[in-house]
Amino acid sequence: MHTHTPVHRVAIVGTGTIGAGWATHYVVRGFDVTATDPAPTAETALRSYVAAAWDAAASIGLAPGASPDRLSFTTDMRQAVADADFVQENAPERPELKVKLFAGLDDATPPEAIIASSSSGITMSVIQAECRRPERTVIGHPFNPPHIVPLVEVVGGTRTAPQTIRDVMSFYAAIGKKPIHLKKELPGHVANRIQAALYREVVYLVQEGVLDVADSDDAVSWGPGLRWGVMGPHLLWHLGGGEGGIQHFMDTLMPRMVASWQDLRTPEFTPELKESIVDGVLEEAAGHSVDELAARRDAMLSALLAVRAQHDPSGPSSAAAGPDEKEGP
Repeated sequence: MHTHTPVHRVAIVGTGTIGAGWATHYVVRGFDVTATDPAPTAETALRSYVAAAWDAAASIGLAPGASPDRLSFTTDMRQAVADADFVQENAPERPELKVKLFAGLDDATPPEAIIASSSSGITMSVIQAECRRPERTVIGHPFNPPHIVPLVEVVGGTRTAPQTIRDVMSFYAAIGKKPIHLKKELPGHVANRIQAALYREVVYLVQEGVLDVADSDDAVSWGPGLRWGVMGPHLLWHLGGGEGGIQHFMDTLMPRMVASWQDLRTPEFTPELKESIVDGVLEEAAGHSVDELAARRDAMLSALLAVRAQHDPSGPSSAAAGPDEKEGP
């Protein structure tokens, strides 16, 4: 059985939006973090992101001793990962780049370290193809923004060790994430496929003139989106079945839902449809910048997580446990 080192030092490879969010989360949770990115302005952008995101992330779970001062940066990838116990990779979504990068990470990291990829669409079986130690490589795909949204999709490749999966699931859970284990690889993993299916129907309804852009957003965020913020669809259908629960729902209501699937459509994504969505979103944004809207989103998400923590014992831990106060891989 392969044994992984307890995690004290985390390396962040790639510091775009996802990498910066991960860096924020790990630093807030009390780890020593070394980030690396070849872009000439990467360090400045990263530190600005962490500073702006710190309060929101800290309100969810701040570990004793956590400090932005424990974030270091280097453009030398091998130096960044040389003493890492856990690597979170966030490079661009290009298979040939990921394969080459992981081969280099595999060579540069201590053999007991785990190497996780935030890849949203490329499978680990592809990414780990040229690794000498593929058993310690795994997908750890977050949902944006990683320093606030708890979900992490964990899925191994054909050569990932089962122990690695178990250790990664335990590690993410211990640092306030909500990991789910995908038992099969598939492009896009799970959460992105679910939201893509929803958005396909939303775009179709806009194209058909049923709703404008703002009303289609309201139809989701003020209706089912509110319920999905507290329970998933299966459990909600259990409630929808009344006293008979999910059995009654499946017996009496599900046949009608199955029949309705035939009416769902895929829109023809024309230049005109694209332009109408862009115009509709800009009108809905009402002059607020992307940063302003993101801050509003993050504040509401943090508040929702605080409410969930009071009512949902199965949710992620908000305890401010640093690497010295918990067990991990």
